[in-house]
Amino acid sequence: MFDITKITIPTTGPGAININEKLKIGDIVSALLPYLFTISGIILLLYLIYGGFQYMLSRGDPKAMQAAQGKITTAIVGFVIVFIAYWLVQLLGKVLGLTQIGDIFK
Repeated sequence: MFDITKITIPTTGPGAININEKLKIGDIVSALLPYLFTISGIILLLYLIYGGFQYMLSRGDPKAMQAAQGKITTAIVGFVIVFIAYWLVQLLGKVLGLTQIGDIFK
């Protein structure tokens, strides 16, 4: 089971949070964003590889090939969504002058 008490909040480096101030939800999201983008990228890569293996092992079966193509398409669409989300976060950070968000991915 996931134990929320074992989550550590970075106090130095990118996404650092000053623990002497009140913790805000924005601080938590800013600290988690780099990890969420990394995890989603790894999951997308694994899903794409899984779809490719399924396609190779379909042996010409149209139903299995269609299922594999669906997985590959879903992985590519997911990649595009994560890519756009990353750049939207960057853009909003710059436009709104949020230096903490701009420093997250450096």
